Amino acid sequence: MDYKIVRLVDKPDLKEQAASWFSDKWGIPLAEYQKSIEECLTKKNPVPQWYVAMEHDRIIGGMGVIENDFHDRKDLTPNVCAVYTEEDMRRKGVAGALLHFVCADMKKKGIDTLYLLTDHTSFYERYGWKFFCMVQGDGEEELSRMYVHHEK
Repeated sequence: MDYKIVRLVDKPDLKEQAASWFSDKWGIPLAEYQKSIEECLTKKNPVPQWYVAMEHDRIIGGMGVIENDFHDRKDLTPNVCAVYTEEDMRRKGVAGALLHFVCADMKKKGIDTLYLLTDHTSFYERYGWKFFCMVQGDGEEELSRMYVHHEK
């Protein structure tokens, strides 16, 4: 499979395509992704960061790193967010490759501990993430799982 992982900070020409793609996948207003991606492109701070996996001109997967992924534990930061792989590209290692890339890239920026909010069980453990605690998502009735990853 021929794809590459791209840091949006290195390919700002992808910002509109990426913002639209993330918005379509998660149902969060386009303007929210545009604002966060613009902040990433200023290079002022290590967070936020945005990443996509590209197969030619098509985004096949992506994720971001933001301060807080809409939960009550503001002390658990920064958070990997918006993890998504296109259905036809699942079970091909795209999400795992993105997770490894993002953790290594954030370590280069001086951040070796990342958190991730999810309802998945077992998926993230395959990539070195450990269950940390249950947290309350903003506007959610049920608690969600918080995972942590320490890049060595």
